[in-house]
Amino acid sequence: MNTRTAAMSAKPSRKGRGSILMAGAVVVLLAVMAWDTKVMPIEADAEGEGSKLAQFAEETFPEIRDDVEARAVGVGELASALDEDRSAAGERYGVPAGIGPIIPVTVSGVVGEGSSGTYVIETDAAPGDLTIRVQTGPAINGTVLRDATGEIEFGQFKNQIEYQNAGAALNDAMKAQVLAGLDREALEGKNVTVTGVFQLINPANWLITPVAFDVQ
Repeated sequence: MNTRTAAMSAKPSRKGRGSILMAGAVVVLLAVMAWDTKVMPIEADAEGEGSKLAQFAEETFPEIRDDVEARAVGVGELASALDEDRSAAGERYGVPAGIGPIIPVTVSGVVGEGSSGTYVIETDAAPGDLTIRVQTGPAINGTVLRDATGEIEFGQFKNQIEYQNAGAALNDAMKAQVLAGLDREALEGKNVTVTGVFQLINPANWLITPVAFDVQ
């Protein structure tokens, strides 16, 4: 190999120089973009959404409570109607909601055994094959309060997550306005009157989420 050939071999090709220049330009561009990008903290956004939903729930729950109390039917009447024609009773008393209508009901009876804040209510108004339970917290599950009136719809929220969180916020508002002073540990054996809603999935087992809870 002569001196000229060695010099030509050591000199980068035109294609190689172009690749190096392009890579350098990409690095500079990315640096500028990173410098100019404003990062929004996820926690702050979540807190803002939570505050908005909490306010929505605090203002909306009293409307739901009033609607449920106005439409609530007694256990005996409802159980008899469901036994006669489940579908017709659901349409008459309830609000359509996916797998089963959400029905408002009032029950008076004695608090029985409980587990994880959910208690059986024993009442002479119910047929022998019907179990009635009520949620008292601290965990309130489901979205029956959100769906109880049929007036709160998915389109009012920006996405499915916010729609689901609205249901949880309403449960929290109910706990604050209805169950805050409830002594769960002393409930068993007490006479109570509960008004609330349940989703008709199993006609022999009602799980009520209350909007009013009176202990005698």
